[in-house]
Amino acid sequence: MNILIAEDDLTSRSILTAILKKWGFDPVVTENGGAAWDALQRPDAPRLALLDWSMPGMDGLEVCRRLRASGSRNPPYVILLTARDEKGDIVQGLDAGANDYVAKPFNNEELRARIGVGQRMLEMQSHLLEAQDALSHQATHDFLTGIFNRRAILDRLAQEISRAKRENASLSIGMCDIDHFKIINDANGHKAGDEALVIFTRCIQGRLRDYDSLGRYGGEEFLVIAPGSVGHSGESLYERLRAGVAAAEITTKAGMVSLTISIGVAAGTGQSNVDALIAAADAALYQAKADGRNRVVYASR
Repeated sequence: MNILIAEDDLTSRSILTAILKKWGFDPVVTENGGAAWDALQRPDAPRLALLDWSMPGMDGLEVCRRLRASGSRNPPYVILLTARDEKGDIVQGLDAGANDYVAKPFNNEELRARIGVGQRMLEMQSHLLEAQDALSHQATHDFLTGIFNRRAILDRLAQEISRAKRENASLSIGMCDIDHFKIINDANGHKAGDEALVIFTRCIQGRLRDYDSLGRYGGEEFLVIAPGSVGHSGESLYERLRAGVAAAEITTKAGMVSLTISIGVAAGTGQSNVDALIAAADAALYQAKADGRNRVVYASR
């Protein structure tokens, strides 16, 4: 584990470096608060820092304040090293954002114990963030296919409309429905149907651009959001999706499954309304099904 040392006194800095190496840590050594702050901004920044309170330029307290003001989800664990032992000073350091303090001259075993506390706190923090990220993913993604769920894809549509308004740009959406999916479920079983949905999703994702979005709108209906894709570029995108699904080999444990999709497309701008855009795409999808399915129909503007 890397541990940052910020200490302007050469003797103290050398002693801390030697002690940390003896304990199996990799010290990252700096001589002042400015250098410490720079080190903590790097992508590979140490997760634990020993900061001397009194340093020229930026002191340890100011480094703590900056770290706290940054609003990082995963800040480093900071131990202040200080000769100040008044209660008011200790409170000031903790209020500035330090997690702990060690009074100088420090006892080696006490320092080691406090570093151990910091390691455990960082581990707990890491586990907590992982749990939060997992919950956030579950709240916004479909459990089967792993793509955006209905709420999340509609939120993304609202965001793309707002961006189109800011940039005076356009977008299009495609409401995609798998043709006769009930027959596939009835003939092969729901497990095979689930496998087919997952493979279908990957097929669509592989034909979208990096900035396009895909979400499961409900059942076997999927919504594609394509910023900037109107006119010929939009027609090329949605026809590519339709043709790709029709040509795909979808193999489930129950055997080979053939899928086709109908797509209703609606073009929008920054002045569009989410509900109105969805309604237009739905109407175009209904027309695609009425016209024989396995086709793309564009909503009239």
